[in-house]
Amino acid sequence: MKDALVIHRALLEWEAVHEIVRLPVAMGNADELPKALGLPADRCLVTRVYSCEDARGRPFLTGVLVPAGRRPSAEAVRLAAGARTVRPARADVVNAVTEYAAGLVCPLLLPDSVTLLIDHRLTDRLPADDVVYTATGEASTALGIRAGTLFALCHAKPADLLSPPPARAPNLDRAAT
Repeated sequence: MKDALVIHRALLEWEAVHEIVRLPVAMGNADELPKALGLPADRCLVTRVYSCEDARGRPFLTGVLVPAGRRPSAEAVRLAAGARTVRPARADVVNAVTEYAAGLVCPLLLPDSVTLLIDHRLTDRLPADDVVYTATGEASTALGIRAGTLFALCHAKPADLLSPPPARAPNLDRAAT
């Protein structure tokens, strides 16, 4: 299984400035990063993995990089991945294919067979020098890295994954006078 040390060595090889942070409490999944680090959710990124099928029924996995606590709709993932069907990947599949613990997947060092998508709001709005945090495959550590560096190294394709909810129409109740 991949872990913080494997990620650290790869980042050293790529000469990428980063930090492996020891967490004060172990996490069950990457959505717990903001609480563990005392940071806003938009500074903590989660890689969610989905099982997809293409138009011919061939299976493939797609990873989706979003802020902690956010989940894209299956339809948004399906459209961005060009899939016929999409559903969250089973933990055993995530573990076997990514070599990370399910729920603690890092967006780095994923196999070429896994397409990685990122919500375009992250790449559009986060300053490249802002530090973001992501899981390392371990419950007790996180990776701190500049957003621009992470986005460049993970080769994620920007997509519209987290569309804002539709605006509510104003109450148009009009009493006849």
